[in-house]
Amino acid sequence: MRRPRHPPGRGATEDQAVGGAVSKPATTKATKNAPTLAGVHHLKLPVSDLARSRQWYRSRLGYEVTVEFVEQGKLMGYALEHPNGGPPLALRLAPIRARAAAGFDYFAIGVPGKAALDELAARLTALGEGHDGVHFASIGWVLPDLHDPDGHEVRFYTIEQHTGPRAPRVTTIDDPRETSERRERDWRAVGTSSGPRAAAG
Repeated sequence: MRRPRHPPGRGATEDQAVGGAVSKPATTKATKNAPTLAGVHHLKLPVSDLARSRQWYRSRLGYEVTVEFVEQGKLMGYALEHPNGGPPLALRLAPIRARAAAGFDYFAIGVPGKAALDELAARLTALGEGHDGVHFASIGWVLPDLHDPDGHEVRFYTIEQHTGPRAPRVTTIDDPRETSERRERDWRAVGTSSGPRAAAG
């Protein structure tokens, strides 16, 4: 497994509370009349080869095709659903856009907690997929640097938190990469001298 490059967003505040609740912004006069929304409807990725991408998302993550989009007799896209909590995903045949979008993590797929993230990392490794392993992020754990056949980075982030939310205000995370590296070293050091923490790490 490659040594992690610790992408942005891996830092953490000093407060630590395993399994803390997800923080929400405070309601203000400017936001109390915000429109009602309902999360992310679906994620959409441009791909250069529909069959290849369909097989990859099926074999690596368990997605199944539910809709085919055919335009003037040509298959141009798929809608995929996940059987166990993953967000709906759409694949669109667009080779030029696929090349332009490669390498950046436009989204992170949620995973319930660190144990599930560890299981996912082991599954991907067994399938021969390179990734950077499970590490501290700003408030939870992250599995970065998995890439699909077109080079899109598919990142996973836990809903479970190791850092509890602070008071309702904007949290500033200074030097996220360096902070996360230090916090992870400290966390693993504690685990060396305590059985339960060591097993969890």
